[in-house]
Amino acid sequence: MEVRHLGNTNFDVIMKCFLSAFDNYFVKMPTDHEFYRRGWKAAGVQYDLSFGMFDEDILVGFIISAIDQRQGHLTAYNSGTGVIPEYRGQRIVKSIYDYALPKLVEHGVTKCQLEVITENEKAIKSYQGIGFKIRKHYKCFKGMVTTEIDNDFILKKVNHQDMDWDALSNQDYYSWDNQKESIAKGHFDCYQVWIKDKIQSYFIMNSESGYVAQFEVFEDSAKQWTILFSAIKSVNRNIRINNIDDRLTHKLKAVEAVGLENTVDQFEMELFI
Repeated sequence: MEVRHLGNTNFDVIMKCFLSAFDNYFVKMPTDHEFYRRGWKAAGVQYDLSFGMFDEDILVGFIISAIDQRQGHLTAYNSGTGVIPEYRGQRIVKSIYDYALPKLVEHGVTKCQLEVITENEKAIKSYQGIGFKIRKHYKCFKGMVTTEIDNDFILKKVNHQDMDWDALSNQDYYSWDNQKESIAKGHFDCYQVWIKDKIQSYFIMNSESGYVAQFEVFEDSAKQWTILFSAIKSVNRNIRINNIDDRLTHKLKAVEAVGLENTVDQFEMELFI
């Protein structure tokens, strides 16, 4: 077996391996190839800096790498790692990282980052063995927004480039796929929630799917959170929110108050190279 970059590997071959690796996973994974093609494009995946383990011409394991300048580091974000069932127990992920890390350093990468479900103890130990350390604890939610709609707001849809990102709070608490750099390349709508002549809050979501990438209030109160979720509900009441940092206790309380279910928790792990 040998490790090679995935720049010359057909996307359908990668997806066949990916879906096999994530069959019977902790959460049910989408099977639509276009979902991943779009998502990985928004994340900034570079296939020539993504790597796979090949048994002759068969892809049996992989690390999908998004590369971007984030928070002061050229970072390789692991958008997906997996090994097909028949090849597990052979330390393939470690072998891929042993090959990949020098290649990433050659390209100027100084940090690697990934997310892993907290229940996946085997994977966590594997990453820790490579040198990754837990940095953040995230909570994920989904469900129907049950709050009664408070109509005391005006909803304005704005362009991504019109968002005053420097003035928006908690940007360092968002995970890779929810950061402004990924949002700019994804299929998201940006909304401002106004009361009279003042912006009260904002949210960024895929209006069709109900996936909410960012949401914040500018004055932390139960009333303002209720208005924000009323505005979200007016666009799509069936929503999904990934990776709320567990240090944001008021935000978590507000999410739980509108009836969303905590589906899974994740760790963010990082490795400086």
